[in-house]
Amino acid sequence: MLFKNKKVEESTATSDLDKEAILAGPVPKHVAIILDGNGRWAKKRGKPRMFGHQEGMINVKRMADVASKMGIEALTLYAFSTENWKRAADEVAFLMKLPIRFFDEFAPVMMELNIRMEIIGDKAGLPEELQKAIANIEEMTGKNTGMRLMVALNYGSQDELVGMVRKVATKVQDGLLAVEDINPAIVEGHLYTKDLPPVDLMIRTSGEQRISNFLLWQIAYAELYFTDTAWPDFKEEALYEAVAAFQLRDRRFGGIKS
Repeated sequence: MLFKNKKVEESTATSDLDKEAILAGPVPKHVAIILDGNGRWAKKRGKPRMFGHQEGMINVKRMADVASKMGIEALTLYAFSTENWKRAADEVAFLMKLPIRFFDEFAPVMMELNIRMEIIGDKAGLPEELQKAIANIEEMTGKNTGMRLMVALNYGSQDELVGMVRKVATKVQDGLLAVEDINPAIVEGHLYTKDLPPVDLMIRTSGEQRISNFLLWQIAYAELYFTDTAWPDFKEEALYEAVAAFQLRDRRFGGIKS
């Protein structure tokens, strides 16, 4: 079941961040976030893990609004990996139903904010009911021209890269592509994110400092930002702090600035 009438704890921390100054600086075009710590966040509060997942999904709505208003062009969220099927059956079942409710409740907000929502990952491996909900939300928001909200469900970057290799190899086999013509642009053109800018900033919440098979090609030159804050507590101030840290990085892309 879903947990109702529960309020997410709001952070009372104060911040000296100058949000206007941050927005005046270079805001990353594409931000990717590994949504980590929902279960641990709930356990610390004496709640079941599913409560944390629900609050984490509520935070997706909140942070999509914030990111859109900040001028971020694309926000990609790692919600359920190909490895997450190993979790307890009741938790997996809950996680497969949670997005359906989320899509239904969030659809009016996405339309108001002009957000286009897409799901990346092996959608064919998801339950049929969830596949239908995905098709509906993608069709409903497909003509929106604002921020692109990408949610990775049943996603693994290694699987994505294997799929890309198979597609390119098939084109070579069919005579549609020459081996010598394969280049980074060809590779990118066969990824889920083919029409998105490269990831500028990759954030992982809840203290872990690893990539966990997320957008391995796309984050080649991304700035990595790790925070101890669990995803349900990662609010507006936290995103501004991450962007402020991004603005302090010296991004040379392999070159040297004079």
